[in-house]
Amino acid sequence: MKVEFNDNQETENPALSEMVEPDTELKNWLVEYVGERCTPEDQRVTVGMIVDAVAEEFPEFVLAVAEENWVRGYQQAFYDLRGDLEGSIDEQQ
Repeated sequence: MKVEFNDNQETENPALSEMVEPDTELKNWLVEYVGERCTPEDQRVTVGMIVDAVAEEFPEFVLAVAEENWVRGYQQAFYDLRGDLEGSIDEQQ
């Protein structure tokens, strides 16, 4: 399964260009792995590089995280909408 990201500057996340500080064992492993895989010229591994590598090699994980995020976003939208509707009803009374 090949995952491709289309460049869209309107929805670009600045966090993806941040350099990763390997301050935990897992981050260290990911930085080393992605650094060897991508061989960046400046030796800096960014969050975006890690996301791309994980999406390509473990798409099931990225999909599960994305689905969970999507569901939680819709859940929050319904909670917000319900609160707005209840506020409108209270104001009318």
